[in-house]
Amino acid sequence: MDPLFNAYCKSFPLNSEPLTSQGIAARQWNLLADDLAYPLAVLNRPALSHNLAWMQAYAQRKRVHLAPHGKTTMSPELFRLQLEAGAWGLTFATIFQLGIGVQAGVRKAIIANQVLAAVDLAGLRSLLQVHGDLQVWFLVDSLAQLQLIEQWAVSQPAFKPFDVLLEIGVAGKRTGCRTQQEALALAQAMHQSTAVRLCGVECYEGNAAQCDNDFDVAAVSDLVRRVLDIAHACDAQQLFAMDTILLTAGGSAVFDLVLPLLTGSGLSKPVEGVLRSGCYITHDHGHYQRYLNLVQQREGLQDSLRPALEVWTLVQSVPEPGLAFLTCGRRDISYDIELPMPQRLARAGVHRMDQVVATPPDWRITALNDQHAYLQFDPAGLVPVVGDRVVLGLSHPCTTFDKWRWMVVAEDDGLVTGAIHTCF
Repeated sequence: MDPLFNAYCKSFPLNSEPLTSQGIAARQWNLLADDLAYPLAVLNRPALSHNLAWMQAYAQRKRVHLAPHGKTTMSPELFRLQLEAGAWGLTFATIFQLGIGVQAGVRKAIIANQVLAAVDLAGLRSLLQVHGDLQVWFLVDSLAQLQLIEQWAVSQPAFKPFDVLLEIGVAGKRTGCRTQQEALALAQAMHQSTAVRLCGVECYEGNAAQCDNDFDVAAVSDLVRRVLDIAHACDAQQLFAMDTILLTAGGSAVFDLVLPLLTGSGLSKPVEGVLRSGCYITHDHGHYQRYLNLVQQREGLQDSLRPALEVWTLVQSVPEPGLAFLTCGRRDISYDIELPMPQRLARAGVHRMDQVVATPPDWRITALNDQHAYLQFDPAGLVPVVGDRVVLGLSHPCTTFDKWRWMVVAEDDGLVTGAIHTCF
C-alpha cells in the first residue's frame, strides 16, 4: 500500500491535503521554490540509483551475495529498491525490524544480532510459520544465550529449530566469541542442540578499522584469518548442519577487506558468502567517504559511491558578523560521529540549480541545539543572509534517517518526484 504523507510528517506543507508518493510527484514541488518547509531531508534519486547499481555490480563482480543492513534506512520503499536491484536478502538487528522487512517482501534475512528473549523467539517463530518461504539466520555468541533458547523451545509444540550463525568478535568491542576455544565449544553445543541448527560463521569487521590504510588492512586481515580458522575447525568436526556454509561480514567502511572470508576457500561444502553493507545506498559526505577513499585506492576504483542524502535548511538569523543560525538541529541531522558540513548555498530567490554555488571552505557548523545549527563564516568573504538556503551534508546516514518519518526524493534539478517513509 502506498502510504499517505500528511502534516504529521515534519516539513510537509500544512496547507496541503494528505498525499501519496505519486500525489507528491504530481504536485511538481521543487526544492528551489520553497514549496516545502525547512529543514527538509532530501534523497537525490539519480545518486540513489547509481549507488544501488554500483554496489550490486561490485558484489556480483566479487562473486558474493549482498544483504544490505536494513537498519540504515528502515524504509520499505528503499528495501524494495535494494531487492529489485538484485540483493540476495536484507539484514536486520531486531525482530521488529525483520517484521517490517518481511512486509516489504524480504524472504532471506540475517539478524546480525543475538536473539534470546522469549517474546522475540516467539515472534520469529510466528513469522516463519506464516511465511513458509522465509529464511532467517540470527547470531549466537554464548552458551548462556543458547541455554535460554533451549529453555524456551522445550515448551513449544512441534518446534522447528532456528537457523543460526556463530559470531566471532573483537576483544573490547562488540558481541562475539573472543577465542577459538570458546567458539568451538559453543559450536559443538549448537551441533548437539535440538533448538538450533548451526549454518555458518559471522563477524563484523567495522570494529577493527580506524580509517588508516595500513592499520585497517592488518587488523581486518587478522580478523578474517581468525574467522576462517574457526570455520575450518567447525567444518573438520562436521558441526555445520546444512549442505552449504554461510559466511558473512559487513559494515560499510572496509567491505573490500572481508572478501577473502566470504569465499571460504578450502571448506568441504559449498560456501555462500554474504556481504552486509548498508550505508552504501545513500553514502555520506564525511565518515564513510573517508573510508571509501581508502577502498578506492586499494581497489583502483574511479567512480564509486555518491552522497545521496542531504538536509536543506534556511538561514533564519545572522545576529553578528561571522555567525548565522540555520533551521536545523539535533532533531534533524546526524551528529554522533561529526557535525554536519555545509555543501551548497542557494540564495533567496534563486530558482535554478545552475545558480546554486558551493559553500566556501571556511563555512563550518560548530554546534547544534535541538532546532538550531551554528554556522560560522568569514565575514570578509561570502556572507549568508536571512532567507538563503544552505544545504548540509552529513556523516553516518543511519542517524539522520531515524529523525524523519519521511524523506522527499528529488531530481538533480530540484524537482520533487516522490517520497519514502521510515519505520523506526
